[in-house]
Amino acid sequence: MNTSEIFKEFLTNIKISDEKAEDISYRYGRITKSLNQEFRDTDSKTANSLQVGSYGRYTGINGISDLDMIFILPTSKWDVYNKAGGQTKLLQDTKSAISNTYSSSDIKVDRCVVTVNFTDAHIDVQPVFEIDEQDYRYPDTYGDGAWKTTKPRKEMDAMVEFEDNKNKNLRRLCKMARAWKNKHGVYMGGLLIDTLAYNFLKSTTVYDVKSFACYDEMCRDFFKYLYDQPKDQKEYGALGSKQRVKVKKSFKRKAKKAYDLAIEAIYGSSDRIKHNKWRDIFGNDFPKYVNEENEAKSLNESYRNTEEFIESYYPVDIRYDLKIDCDIKQSGFREGSLREYLLKKIRLLPNKSLRFYIERIDVPPPYEIKWKVTNRGEQAIRRDCLRGQILDDLGNQERKESTNFKGSHFVECYIIKNNVVVARDIIDVPISG
Repeated sequence: MNTSEIFKEFLTNIKISDEKAEDISYRYGRITKSLNQEFRDTDSKTANSLQVGSYGRYTGINGISDLDMIFILPTSKWDVYNKAGGQTKLLQDTKSAISNTYSSSDIKVDRCVVTVNFTDAHIDVQPVFEIDEQDYRYPDTYGDGAWKTTKPRKEMDAMVEFEDNKNKNLRRLCKMARAWKNKHGVYMGGLLIDTLAYNFLKSTTVYDVKSFACYDEMCRDFFKYLYDQPKDQKEYGALGSKQRVKVKKSFKRKAKKAYDLAIEAIYGSSDRIKHNKWRDIFGNDFPKYVNEENEAKSLNESYRNTEEFIESYYPVDIRYDLKIDCDIKQSGFREGSLREYLLKKIRLLPNKSLRFYIERIDVPPPYEIKWKVTNRGEQAIRRDCLRGQILDDLGNQERKESTNFKGSHFVECYIIKNNVVVARDIIDVPISG
């Protein structure tokens, strides 16, 4: 396995496509024009707006659906809105201006932004006034209203400067971390990912001059860095701006799992094992092992690869928290939960009944639920029972299965809202012979 070529291919696979980038720029342009017409009496599609967030920092990946922009208002408008109720009025006027371009039913005013919804994405538009050093005041309508400060240019400038000093490794690490986040449903925002990647590379000189050939070790060390973060750390200072970035949910457990998989990938006894472990970390965009089909056919000529991938049907952009668990029963009696078994490193025996269910979810309804049950190992191949199809939930937020044969199987659950996978969880199902 050529590490350099494999990771180059992986990064190419997760790159935002030219078609998607053109679509995003087109939408940004239309919104910018409508706001310039309203507030500046011009029709420019680029002036006075700034693409911010992951897309603006060039750390977004394929499937990105949560987009951000700021629109800089003329200072002459300050007195119009700097009064009681001015924050709400500014957001309402911003919505009204955008409604000249997009249907008002697709536009909503949130606490600090105006959200423009599309079938495959949304753009949060934040009207701002520029203050010293390219910092910006934005309206916050919470309570009696207030003006707060955002510093996206400092974050973008820090990214550019650090990229030059770290052999372009920062943005690539940020993108790979997003692939891991989307594969495992890690509930963390883009700015937190970029900040942690920045802090990690700042803490070491090991990767200052290294590149693709060492990305396996860089990923391993980054996951260990995440796992080693203080358990009670609730926020971080963002790269460049030092503004507070909250930790929405602990990422330590999933980082530890990724670290363990990375160790297995690096020291795997075969290229097939190495590829599959990296794919367990990063998902379907990580290149497949080229001889996998032939090796499976050598065990069973009738073998069929029936596995489906949610990315083939929906963009994946994790924005919410989801946790699934599983009740284990035999002869009708409950023996415990699968996560308890995994914690104690106990493998399941055959002939047990499993009920997978959603234990925790914070996605606001409405949403769709889908499941995926995948079998692995030689017995799955010999029985031609790989499975792996995307399955609809039957209405009870659960999936019933049984332990039939040996292997390291897994079950995934997906939450789809507005045609985007916004939450996801996966649980291993290790079955002994």
